[in-house]
Amino acid sequence: MRAKLPHTEGYVDRDGVRIHYEVYGEGPDALLFIPPWSIVHSRVYKAQIPWLSDYFRCITYDPRGNGKSDRPSRVDAYSVDHYVEDALAVLQATATDSATLVGMSSGGGLAAMIAAHHPERTRAAVLIGTTATIGQGYPYMTPAHFQEKRDAFEGWDKYNHEYWLRDYASFAEFFLGNVFSERHSTKQLEDALEWAAETTGETLVHTVTARTTPPSFDVSEQMYRSIRCPLLMIHGTDDRIQPFARARYVAEVTGAEFVAIDGGGHSPQARYPARVNALIVDFLERHLGIAAPVRPSGRSKPSRRAGKLLYLSSPIGLGHGRRDIAIARELRTLRPGLQIDWLAQDPVTRLLAAHGERIHPISARLANESGHIEAESGEHDLHAFQAIRRMDEILVANFMRFQEAVQQDDYDLVIADESWDVDHFWHEHPELKRTALAWFTDFVGFVPMPDGGRHEAFLAADYNAEMIGHVERHPQLRDRAIFVGNPGDIVDLSFGDDLPRMREWIPKHYQFSGYILGEHPASFGPRDALRSQLGYQSDERVCIVTVGGSGVGAPLIRRILQAVPLVREKLPALRVVVVAGPRIDPASLKVPQGVEVRAFVPDLDRHLAACDLAVVQGGLTTCMELAAAGTPFLYFPLQHHFEQNFHVAHRLEQYRAGRRMDYATATAEVIARTMLETLRSPTGFLPVEADGAARAARMIADLL
Repeated sequence: MRAKLPHTEGYVDRDGVRIHYEVYGEGPDALLFIPPWSIVHSRVYKAQIPWLSDYFRCITYDPRGNGKSDRPSRVDAYSVDHYVEDALAVLQATATDSATLVGMSSGGGLAAMIAAHHPERTRAAVLIGTTATIGQGYPYMTPAHFQEKRDAFEGWDKYNHEYWLRDYASFAEFFLGNVFSERHSTKQLEDALEWAAETTGETLVHTVTARTTPPSFDVSEQMYRSIRCPLLMIHGTDDRIQPFARARYVAEVTGAEFVAIDGGGHSPQARYPARVNALIVDFLERHLGIAAPVRPSGRSKPSRRAGKLLYLSSPIGLGHGRRDIAIARELRTLRPGLQIDWLAQDPVTRLLAAHGERIHPISARLANESGHIEAESGEHDLHAFQAIRRMDEILVANFMRFQEAVQQDDYDLVIADESWDVDHFWHEHPELKRTALAWFTDFVGFVPMPDGGRHEAFLAADYNAEMIGHVERHPQLRDRAIFVGNPGDIVDLSFGDDLPRMREWIPKHYQFSGYILGEHPASFGPRDALRSQLGYQSDERVCIVTVGGSGVGAPLIRRILQAVPLVREKLPALRVVVVAGPRIDPASLKVPQGVEVRAFVPDLDRHLAACDLAVVQGGLTTCMELAAAGTPFLYFPLQHHFEQNFHVAHRLEQYRAGRRMDYATATAEVIARTMLETLRSPTGFLPVEADGAARAARMIADLL
């Protein structure tokens, strides 16, 4: 799912060639994102547009030769003149008198040309990994190298017109692999290869051949010296497509501000998006007077009061919200008068509102992660690891909005409950960290699913290795790192080939709070009294069906509803209550007569403690609430959900809790039979600690 969609899109027709453009946001100042070489298209800016369009009118367009734009068959249709005129035509079509030009690679070269020859259309320019017509380029990127006859094509000899026509896919993989020269760039490379598949080797041969014809305007050093608008250049020191020294030379000639990305490759706006986004708005504030919502460096001045924190609660399921409210309650006991602002999304915001918590207004602008997870799911199937990878542009946008919240207010502490974006980007760019950080998680480590094969095992290990590297390079960045559980709850697996085992590495970098419940069932009082309070009769058998706060569990509810009539044949008086959750429409369910369906239930944990049987998905929080209450339950881990199938299942084994079911083989008949068996069988769950929230609060209170 994309983090934001355009509010306007259309085509510009130039001499029969249609150029597709999109417009995001309605701010008073315009940014024109000029696409790079036609091997990719405008989605190279996907990490910039969703957040920047909160403040600017952001205009993107696809280059001729890729994306939704046309692919003319004539070489002369790809001249530099045409590319410049395309950009100007898009400005005209969007009624944009002038704009800040943002160009990556060839787009940076075009931005410099427009800034020099059309200064009235250019307020400022940002050149990222830019090409240039001056300075020394790499010998393997020259026209002579491109056109040379060869018998073999190894390494940079693949930058050759014959090879592109013969094996374009192999060239694209080689070339884009060099664009992303940094380690742990698997997702960026995967995206770029997908976009490269939207064009052909023949089209790209045309684009390079056309460059041998000089443009109709001056592109000499004098052109660069004539640029008068503010100019920012961002360039990686390990750029293998456009030399770092060449970019330095362009900066000297133009007087541009120059930011070097140490170890960075050719596409820093994709590989280091948070830093690039902050650099852009800081540059525009200083030169155009446009207020920057986020700045690239400098920690806020530490507060001398111990009284204000920002709490981030993961929206993937409601369990995080319940345990976070419990921690907040304990913190207020330790620090009376403590102000807590919550940065959260639906459905967590509904839970917070029901408890009278204060929600930060930026919450309303967060891109919805639950919606993304639902869009990624199938029939009781969620490839969680891949879904998280494909959530990258949402996470970038939400991190930038989080960064705004931290910069606007003088917080003493940020508590991040599995806010992976904050943990990743603060580790990636420690200069962006503004205040103390307490980090919570109940699992550590991606685990590949067996049917993902060697490739998924490689990807999971790569993500794990990046996380391990972050933590070991910056051990103090997390002022507290708290594992929600105990050492025995860590699954006994490796992070990947040549990486440590989870049980060895995690205890060296985390403190353990024990499990954290929103409220321990022991505090609910006698079970008979609790049942009476909730409207259940003392002599009736009650089954609750619930699948969490997202819409992913709808297929499971439908399967269980098919089993209910079969159960009632043996147990007619069984009362069945289905909690559909806030994101599943009860009207979409085919409900047998007598089954009660409810939507959002803020005190669901009490109902789970009061019932005789629960049938649930494989989420950790719900299962642990049932384990703590001693309630018999069946749980169905989502297929391909690594956390539920490995981390959660292992933890439940530790507590001897629940009965694991396989959705793929669990027919309505199997479910009905197992429900009846479980109702008749005694439980032997191990006790779940009641003081996890208090222990966690004590661990972080001194950070205030």
